[in-house]
Amino acid sequence: MRKLMTGNEAAALAAKMAKPQVIAAYPITPQTSIAEKLAAYVAGGELKSRYIKVESETSALAACIGGSLSGARVFTATSSQGLALMHELLHWASGARLPILLVDVNRSMAAPWSLGVDHNDTLSQRDTGCLQIYCETAQEVLDNILIAFKLAEKALLPTMVCMDGFLLSHYSEPVEVPDQEAVDRFLPPRKAQYRMDPNDPYTFGGGVSGQVLFELRQRMQEDMDQVPAQLSRICKEFALQFGRRYEAVEVVREEGADLAMITTGTMAGTVKAFVQENKTVGLVKIRLFRPFPGKELRKALKGFKRIVVIDRNLSPGAGGIFAQEIKAVLYGGRKRIPIVSVIGGLGGVDVTKDHLDRLVSGIRQQRKVPADLLWMEV
Repeated sequence: MRKLMTGNEAAALAAKMAKPQVIAAYPITPQTSIAEKLAAYVAGGELKSRYIKVESETSALAACIGGSLSGARVFTATSSQGLALMHELLHWASGARLPILLVDVNRSMAAPWSLGVDHNDTLSQRDTGCLQIYCETAQEVLDNILIAFKLAEKALLPTMVCMDGFLLSHYSEPVEVPDQEAVDRFLPPRKAQYRMDPNDPYTFGGGVSGQVLFELRQRMQEDMDQVPAQLSRICKEFALQFGRRYEAVEVVREEGADLAMITTGTMAGTVKAFVQENKTVGLVKIRLFRPFPGKELRKALKGFKRIVVIDRNLSPGAGGIFAQEIKAVLYGGRKRIPIVSVIGGLGGVDVTKDHLDRLVSGIRQQRKVPADLLWMEV
């Protein structure tokens, strides 16, 4: 069944179809309508879940940690400063290996105060041990939340599904909505191997020696390394069930394209439209950011002679975060592909096909790859 809905409506519907037993959320623009819609589902009897009204984002994640420790499937959503307020507890959630599903509606970080989109809120959390998946469309929001629930419960790690504020969260577009029966087959109820149970007691988050902590961090890294393969298997299962196929890294190119534009989120849609009119340019869209899909990216870049990375984020003093990760992955390769790092779209500034055309034309006119960070025109 096809419905017209916003990204936030798609997120709330996907969460409802996943049947979380605990939902905790605190309203923050532009995430608020996700929390409101889920509250309406619970109040109307469409979703049997414990909906916890909390006084802050810290409390929201704390409630999800408690719910997940009890063995429940849990969900929360936030944005920007709200996610920053969760920072400490994200470490607790990942260290306890809790499959919490968190939707973040990307919004710029203060100061100055802004409602515009960029990805610094989620990318600031990249070292907390949470998986991160970025979405281009409302369809991807719905589908990837269902996929992410399954992935989180397989990897035993909290997972963020990220979507651009307003450009995706509040714009309406057609979405194919799956049948609940099919979702139930794809995503059966969670069966927690370890949970809080007075009849079978365990210690969670207790003090340990340095050696034990070292071993647990090593295990987390090893399990992170398995995530791209796990995601691929889950996406294949999803495609068989629902007919839509996803990958950690998506490539759109015509034969002969020699320049790859790498980006994520809604900007990938603009680049996709651009490359359809410019056959010498290809799109490489990164959907999975943590763990970073290095193997998949190297495969996707075969045949390209030059890379342009457009970051909707900024690590002050270092530049674009995606560009840094990509350079690290490609370092030491037999063939070094020139990489141009570009910052664009911060604060929700529009990036159009005309902007991309001028960017590519300017880069092609230069014999050498620009050594400095490039900023797209506003």
